[in-house]
Parts: sequence; C-alpha cells; structure tokens
Amino acid sequence: MTCPRCGVEMQERDLGQATVRQCPEGHGVFLDRADLGLLVEAETDWHRNAGQHTAPMPRITADMTAPPAAGKVSRAWVETLFD
Repeated sequence: MTCPRCGVEMQERDLGQATVRQCPEGHGVFLDRADLGLLVEAETDWHRNAGQHTAPMPRITADMTAPPAAGKVSRAWVETLFD
C-alpha cells in the first residue's frame, strides 16, 4: 500500500494481533476496520486492569454525535482576567 498523500510505500507493523500501515514520512497511520476493533479492545482491556485513574474508551455506536468544540481553556486563573 502506498501513502495517499505522498505516494511512498507504507511500512507494515504488527501491534499485538493488529497490522498497522504507517507512512515513513509521518503523514498518517492506516489500518483495517477489524484491526481498529482489535486495538480498541486491547485499549479497553488495558484500562480495565490499569487501576482507578483510567477509563476505557466508549463503544462507538451509530447514534453518537461529535462532542461540542472545546472553548478556550485558560492555563491559570490570572489569565482569565486579561481575556
């Protein structure tokens, strides 16, 4: 497979049971839908066993919508005084 952006041959890499193709020029990572599912399941399993400060990824369903755009987040309270 070649990168759709630059045409360079993509490098294949195995991540657990999933195969990921990555552009060596840094234009992106491409994978099959089944491989994406495997990575999501692995992420969920990791969070299940990692402890109380992590949360698993939500299941993606057809009725989901994108979250609202985040507003500007101030780095400190003082910064809010000068907006």
